[in-house]
Amino acid sequence: MPFLFRATVLAAALATLLPATAAVDLNARVPVGPQVKVGKLANGLTYYIQKNGKPEHRVELRLVVKAGSVLEDDDQQGLAHMVEHLAFNGSTHFKKQELVSYLQSIGVKFGADLNAYTGLDETVYMLPVPTDRKENVETAFTVLEDWAHGVTLAADDIDKERAIVLEEARLHKGAQERLRKALAPKLYNGSRYALREPIGKEDVIRTAQPEALRRFYRDWYRPDLMAVIVVGDIEPAEAERLVKAHFAGLTNPPQPRPRTYADIPARTGTEAFVFADEEMPRSAVELNYPVRLEPDLGTYGSYRAKVVDNLAAILLSLRLGELTQQANPPFLGAGGRTTPVSARHKAFSVSAVVGAGGVVPAVAAVEQEMHRVRQFGFSEAELARVRKVVLNGMESAVKQRDTTDSGRYVAEYQRNFLAGESIPGIEAEFHLVQELLPGITVADLNAAARKAFPEDAGKLVVFAGNTKTGPAPTTDQLLAADAAAAQATVTDRAEKKVAQRLMDRPATPGRIVTETRDETLGLTRLTLSNGVQVVLKPTAFRKDEVLLGAVRYGGQTLVDEKDLPNARAATGLAMSMGIKDFAPTDLMKMLAGRRAAVTLGMSDYTDEIGGQSASGAEDLETMFQMLWLRFDGVRRDESLYKAYMGALGDMVRNRAAAPEQRFAEAVADTLYGRHPYEGRMPTQEDLGKIDLDRSLAVYRQRFASAKGLTFVVVGDFDPATIKPLVTAYLGTLPTPDLPLAYRDVGLRIAPGVVKKEVHAGTEPKSVVSLTFSGPAAWSPAEALRMNALIEVMNLRVNAVLREKLGLIYSGQMAGAVQRIPYQHYEISTQLPTGPEKVDQLVAALFAEIDSVKANGPTQAELDKVKANWRVVHERSEHENGYWLQSVKVSLLDGTPLSHLLTVMDEVDALTVADVRTAAQRYFDKDNYVQVVLLPEADVKTASK
Repeated sequence: MPFLFRATVLAAALATLLPATAAVDLNARVPVGPQVKVGKLANGLTYYIQKNGKPEHRVELRLVVKAGSVLEDDDQQGLAHMVEHLAFNGSTHFKKQELVSYLQSIGVKFGADLNAYTGLDETVYMLPVPTDRKENVETAFTVLEDWAHGVTLAADDIDKERAIVLEEARLHKGAQERLRKALAPKLYNGSRYALREPIGKEDVIRTAQPEALRRFYRDWYRPDLMAVIVVGDIEPAEAERLVKAHFAGLTNPPQPRPRTYADIPARTGTEAFVFADEEMPRSAVELNYPVRLEPDLGTYGSYRAKVVDNLAAILLSLRLGELTQQANPPFLGAGGRTTPVSARHKAFSVSAVVGAGGVVPAVAAVEQEMHRVRQFGFSEAELARVRKVVLNGMESAVKQRDTTDSGRYVAEYQRNFLAGESIPGIEAEFHLVQELLPGITVADLNAAARKAFPEDAGKLVVFAGNTKTGPAPTTDQLLAADAAAAQATVTDRAEKKVAQRLMDRPATPGRIVTETRDETLGLTRLTLSNGVQVVLKPTAFRKDEVLLGAVRYGGQTLVDEKDLPNARAATGLAMSMGIKDFAPTDLMKMLAGRRAAVTLGMSDYTDEIGGQSASGAEDLETMFQMLWLRFDGVRRDESLYKAYMGALGDMVRNRAAAPEQRFAEAVADTLYGRHPYEGRMPTQEDLGKIDLDRSLAVYRQRFASAKGLTFVVVGDFDPATIKPLVTAYLGTLPTPDLPLAYRDVGLRIAPGVVKKEVHAGTEPKSVVSLTFSGPAAWSPAEALRMNALIEVMNLRVNAVLREKLGLIYSGQMAGAVQRIPYQHYEISTQLPTGPEKVDQLVAALFAEIDSVKANGPTQAELDKVKANWRVVHERSEHENGYWLQSVKVSLLDGTPLSHLLTVMDEVDALTVADVRTAAQRYFDKDNYVQVVLLPEADVKTASK
């Protein structure tokens, strides 16, 4: 069952599962709701089936295996994951590459749709399939069946896959992986979990005999450890028939190996662990409390305990968050939570990002806040606020029960199979929360807190970071800091009263001057008396969701170069100040239980506004009020300014730590020649130029006027109900004159062939960055041809660079034809690989470019691109976000909105020759920038 805020499963009859008049028997098991059919075949395979219409014409399939890397024998370390890879490369019904090719032909994209993962305790295969043709669904079940017992694991396929798996392992190398490997034995306290990372050992991956993989597959891929999950636009009876037809014949081994679960020993004393690495992007401290063996019993009591645990963790995190609002905060951010360590274990941990003040104030603040909770507890006001948040989230989930994506239900059933999470259905769960919350007291939360982070428990105190701002502490120093903080005297916190309302509705609303209706697109266009325009599109795509957006030309490039640091900080600073007279923490308390948010920002060439809310009258009006107040003025808070600058300063100090960041900056500098307006992180010099008043003045230059804005509102609302809010708030926005054009500041990509090497990082990792650019005439048709070219190239990247040559694990091209600030195109890619493979990778990529330029794609490749676009378009047409973005872009570009109705006709008309012509036009081998990341020589890592 989800923790409080996760969307959950479809409707269940309340009277059946939990009568409103009945007291909750905490020892009783929570029954499975009627929204899902849960069954078990004679061979032990479990199945879950639910009919769900979101998205339409699509079904989500999962094969879940209760077997992961923790079950590997010593000669199999990494082979559970390798078996998962090989499931896509040869099985009873599909030869190598046939499976991926077939699924691409019906619109399923490898990676984005078709995927799998291996964990410590499980392996999960994911397959979303269109249901518009019955044979596609039938074949999809054949795929699942092959994964379950028909993977061939041929020796040749194993040998070819080794290189790809090793490239995946290479991708993860770096400071974070070094930390994880060093910390795991301490974190798991000597458990087997610390010895069986899913990626495994590289020497095993290189040299393992095929029989070792086959042994793992034979031992653990068996029906009594499997679940098949089917959720989507399919009749349950048909789904059950397919499950039985494809899986009833599976058999278990005559003498199955016992599926045991590793234990995690309890920590008996407090320890410290220090990890210093010059490539860590930031420094942090973490307090890890004892692991508890607490499997989910599936009872009402178990559910209640999870609710209480999460309420306590949320309130602690909110308190810690308030400390970041000081002028000199003890840390940059902090939070605590109880997390599952395994399917049966959980533990509480709290972490804090260390700022300029170092480790001691961070540890002191965290320990003292926990000590305050243990000694004085939470307040009734805190509990009242968090109750509102919980009930609001659950109520929204009930409203959205018929428009929730199938993938979210699938995830819940997966958790039920793997960890015993209850699945009663959202209406029953909402009713359960309504029953439980009034009986959850401050005393319950306080008891949960003391259990999660007991005062005298042995814990693991961790420091992990770089030494940019000073030396790392020793383990003795870390323990001393923690012990001193834990013994400090604390006082109870005072509960500050906050207002209950942001503002009163403007006394004199604006007027609707003109109103037009587009019946074909379902749009209503309004012009208000202040000149502001509004486009309304009510939908039933997702209940209890309303999105708002607006965009106009303007942006940061309107500002002179000397003022650029203030322009880039302007909206971030303004948003961090709160709204009107309310600091961010006051806003959070005032708006507890309401779902509404508004953000304003500036890109290089545009001013942008985004908002979202629930559909309730109070939520909707809150969103419009927040927007109105953002235009009414800016709250000025010197303490929040200092906190903001402190966090920004920490980011700047650590900017050179991560090799990936140094490489990204080198790529930008090479492309744009260190042009002052190129997108890059601020420097220490930039920080010195950021002035609070000047930054807020730049913000006001763009957001004191709504002139030139068309607000697009999409979602679950009644136009008659929303129009009074539109006239009251949008109709009274100020609209004085301001510049409504973008400025071309001459930012151009370097011409000719430019090549550069960047040496950064200690791991044997490289990245090849290639960027093609040049002038191009923009049009919707040309943009479509560019997109088709990019999709074709990505098919080649996967099929050739990954599967055929084993040069990469993942990588993609991206490209677009741009209108502003001048008409041009850009195509770019960043491909991770090994230093020894760089030349071969570049040669192979250019060979594929030459092939597409000379011959175009095959018709089969183009058909795969079109098939995926059809699937994506059909789904997007039923998403509020798609309509919001499409209408905004259409208005900005000046293209007719009717184009949205014909885009698939244009897709169907695309030809191989169109893509070939685009390749010849855009892959100019006399005009590209190549930047290659190569490693440094020395390793600078220490842990103890």
